[in-house]
Amino acid sequence: MDFDNENRIISPDFNESDSDLEISLRPKTLNDYIGQEKAKENLKIYIEAAKGRGEQLDHVLLYGPPGLGKTTLAGIIANEMNVQMRVTSGPAIEKPGDLAALLTNLNDGDVLFIDEIHRLSRSVEEVLYPAMEDNALDIIIGKGPSARSIRLDLPKFTLVGATTRAGQLTAPLRDRFGVIARLEMYTPEQLSQIVKRSAGILGIAIDDTGALEIASRSRGTPRIANRLLKRARDFAEVMADGVITEDTAKIALGRMEIDPLGLDLIDRLLLTSMIKNYNGGPVGLETIAATIGEEAVTIEDVYEPYLMQIGFLSKTPRGRVVTPLAYKHLGIPMQGQQQLDM
Repeated sequence: MDFDNENRIISPDFNESDSDLEISLRPKTLNDYIGQEKAKENLKIYIEAAKGRGEQLDHVLLYGPPGLGKTTLAGIIANEMNVQMRVTSGPAIEKPGDLAALLTNLNDGDVLFIDEIHRLSRSVEEVLYPAMEDNALDIIIGKGPSARSIRLDLPKFTLVGATTRAGQLTAPLRDRFGVIARLEMYTPEQLSQIVKRSAGILGIAIDDTGALEIASRSRGTPRIANRLLKRARDFAEVMADGVITEDTAKIALGRMEIDPLGLDLIDRLLLTSMIKNYNGGPVGLETIAATIGEEAVTIEDVYEPYLMQIGFLSKTPRGRVVTPLAYKHLGIPMQGQQQLDM
């Protein structure tokens, strides 16, 4: 059995079907941006201070799980600073020349947004260091003994880097960011505000209970909440009077096999396979992967984080273990030995 994570409706990762939806729903200012109060308040001060001095904003690193609004926040920074934003990603910058082309085409004060910045190659990073520190580009001309280095001055710019894996950034790169902000998972109440805001923009009729029902199953992630809202609208228009109420949302999300905690079929399969085949663990990652027919890296990066966050799965030196909370949620009674193991 091989699952396509890109097509999972509760996947926090960006997919092509999100493109038009996300662009139309993205807030443009910090005042419109819901949640992330700590990061937002600090950024507001840094932006005001930079504008007051007539300088560009310090380089900014945004990190946290996917789908929380890092790209949106980068766009807001550019809007608040009244400058343009150029968007690229770590894997797209294959050679130092690619980065040089991007940097030399920036205007004074522009924001360069690099998504997945932890995936930059080492050779590209080496070019980025002087650009971030000295607004300069060191270029080697020629080869061998006749090679010489020239330095090109660059316009002053703000680099906004985004990563889901801050631990994979090299220390020299991380140290060159003046502003570092961690984005947290959203509460159901915050997500409910986002759902209602999105519904207003899209012209979807929704009441408070319907918005909260969608929010509570969105795994703390605005991208998932907006995706579920779009799908729930279809059910409301066909099966109800077009209004997403609590009952309509429950029917729609039930049809999509998303339970009250946001678990889908794959999450439940992973947990029940561990319980039925290995008494709930401890069980190794490779064994779990073989059991459900999924790659180990996908389980570790995609499925496990949320299951551990809500306390359904724990890591031990001997392997993964399903917790009593998961047994209770799945309605599976724990055996005596399993209770002792816990």
